Amino acid sequence: MNTLTPREIVVELDKYIVGQEQAKKMVAIAVRNRWRRQKLEPQMRDEIAPKNIILMGPTGVGKTEIARRLAKLTGAPFVKVEATKYTEVGYVGRDVESMIRDLLDIGIKLIRDEETQRVKAQAEKAAEERLLDLLLPHNPSEGSREATREKLRNLWQLGHLDNHEVEIEVKETSPQIDMFAMPGMDQIGDQIKTLMGKISPSKTQRKRVRTKAAFDILLQQESDKLIDEDKMIEAARERVEQSGIVFIDEIDKVASSANSQRSSEVSREGVQRDLLPIVEGSTVNTKYGMIKTDHILFIAAGAFHFSKPSDLIPELQGRFPLRVELQPLGKDEFYRILTEPDNSLEKQYTALLQTEDVRLSFTEDGLLEIASFAEEINAESENIGARRLYTILEKILSDISFEAPERKYQHIVINKDYVNEHLDDVRENKDLSQYIL
Repeated sequence: MNTLTPREIVVELDKYIVGQEQAKKMVAIAVRNRWRRQKLEPQMRDEIAPKNIILMGPTGVGKTEIARRLAKLTGAPFVKVEATKYTEVGYVGRDVESMIRDLLDIGIKLIRDEETQRVKAQAEKAAEERLLDLLLPHNPSEGSREATREKLRNLWQLGHLDNHEVEIEVKETSPQIDMFAMPGMDQIGDQIKTLMGKISPSKTQRKRVRTKAAFDILLQQESDKLIDEDKMIEAARERVEQSGIVFIDEIDKVASSANSQRSSEVSREGVQRDLLPIVEGSTVNTKYGMIKTDHILFIAAGAFHFSKPSDLIPELQGRFPLRVELQPLGKDEFYRILTEPDNSLEKQYTALLQTEDVRLSFTEDGLLEIASFAEEINAESENIGARRLYTILEKILSDISFEAPERKYQHIVINKDYVNEHLDDVRENKDLSQYIL
């Protein structure tokens, strides 16, 4: 479990997300409380449930980004799901338990990547020896064998053998038709695939490949030998249960509201009632064993334009004790989004065009004009938050992006006049702006 303090978590989130201090503070405390819980006696630890959070605010203000960055910081398994993809038990659609199975799949991949990194040096050494065995000429004398081997090793390490071909054994891949791809059948499909795998183990075939590709295959094979599959699955289950994060987007869409039709209201309530045991704490059956959801952190998010958190069923409300409203973004926030984050849009577009040897630079008045225009369009049409900046920048830079290969070594300055010149048509024609921006 990552030992970042709440203040350090907020500082890290500040590198990628502009504003929303209250929301950052709340999620930082929630994560730190999980670390605190691990320090307690087992009897007390089991009693402390995670404080689940509802993030409220319009689209494009940073709800998903906060949860995603939080998971990266803590090294926690993280899955993002949409509440609207689920239907209540007995109807065609994904059942809510599948989100936990998806989370475990992500947890296993996370642990596998960590284990692969841990055994990398050992696996590389073994893979290199096997590659040299394939490259060695047949039946050399014992004396020349070692000398040839070392010579080949040097040539390989210097990259001189990358284009040679060797014959290697690889797993045979046969095309599979997934009969259980239909909604609600994913668990049955997983169980049948596992059973079929045990009945008919995968075959191997010999194949000629370049040495670089052969080394990658051998490296994977050697890594798999060094990783204990059972221990890895157990570690993944433990991490999912103790530090997993499920981000449920569009939770407002399954809340009943005054405008709802009675039939859709029943369906929405059904999804909420199916969600309830998962969030409260239950045991979910997966192909890797049982997973307890008691200590998984659930972060729900929604715009809540036509409903409010109090429209959720009372039991589910009680399981999301923390609520925070994210603020809409204006001109100042848009300017900061363009310039401040580590991967700011200004840096992204500059770097993209630098690959074509085109030097792009934005002036302050140019960036302010873009920010101002984003605020203006969001106010006049649908407010899509920071996502509006992508649309505007693509419109402004489309000519440069298209002509970049022919404009090598040019220096192009994006100032206020340049921005206005490329947005004049949509600014003057409000109907056009509805479609283009």
